[in-house]
Amino acid sequence: MTNTLNCENLSKRYGDVVAVADVGFTIAPGEAYGLLGPNGAGKTTTISMLVGLLKPDTGTVVVGGTDLAADPMAAKAKIGYVPQEIALYPDLTGRENLRFFGRLFGLPRKALRGRIEEVLDLVGLADRADAKLDTYSGGMKRRINIGAALLHRPELLILDEPTVGVDPQSRKAILDGVERLVADGMALLYTSHYMEEVERICDRVAIIDHGAIVAEGTRHELVELVGGADRIELTLDGDVETAVAKLRGVGGVTEVVRTAAGSVRLIAEGGRYLLPAIISTVDGIATVTAVEVVEPDLEATFLHLTGSTLRD
Repeated sequence: MTNTLNCENLSKRYGDVVAVADVGFTIAPGEAYGLLGPNGAGKTTTISMLVGLLKPDTGTVVVGGTDLAADPMAAKAKIGYVPQEIALYPDLTGRENLRFFGRLFGLPRKALRGRIEEVLDLVGLADRADAKLDTYSGGMKRRINIGAALLHRPELLILDEPTVGVDPQSRKAILDGVERLVADGMALLYTSHYMEEVERICDRVAIIDHGAIVAEGTRHELVELVGGADRIELTLDGDVETAVAKLRGVGGVTEVVRTAAGSVRLIAEGGRYLLPAIISTVDGIATVTAVEVVEPDLEATFLHLTGSTLRD
């Protein structure tokens, strides 16, 4: 099967700052691919290069067999891109926005009329199609924004944080619609700050940090990277630095770090059974005011690889 997206060796530098370093991945038809990373990790720069908004210093992007550098218009015509910010006109109705963008895509008027109705049904806004966009809720605006990107039936759909700030009903509608598109054979690149969305939708996930992909695979493959270890979060009151040094000597504990939020994170095999030893180790040095044990999941893998939460 020919991949819908092939990108190889993408790099982008701004002076001495390396924004993206040798990033590459593929997405097959009918595959949902998640791109996760902390803020500033290089996600937006990578996406900007994939859609032709930013020229890479090195690397290639091929969409549906078309090289983006060699034939940018043909390659871009195969992409539906939904950015983080709403890219619509508030003074137009939902239908008028779709008509405008459909004409930009070069769709014939007669075909466009039917396609607009299909898209409105897909995003669940047929009943609000003739209301001005500035009367829509935030979630409705995001749904019509996705609809605009689907008008020309792209081979690759790129959704950058599509559910930020939306209501639960709109989030469900967006996720249900995305799953139907993937099931129908569309390739999807998905970024989100909601790990549960990525776990629900994506077949494979890449974790990017400091401009480089540090891990890639299915959810199961990524979770195995932490070796089945538990993550233990401790909130301590007292001599935290000394406590951290002592905790590194506890048998079964493989990693101890201070987090940006001020807590102490441990990675350990059988974390629940180690809690008595952990607490006794810091006794007299610091007081444990809160403790949480998290068994291995995609969030734990992300924390292990990047040292931060997805929303950091």
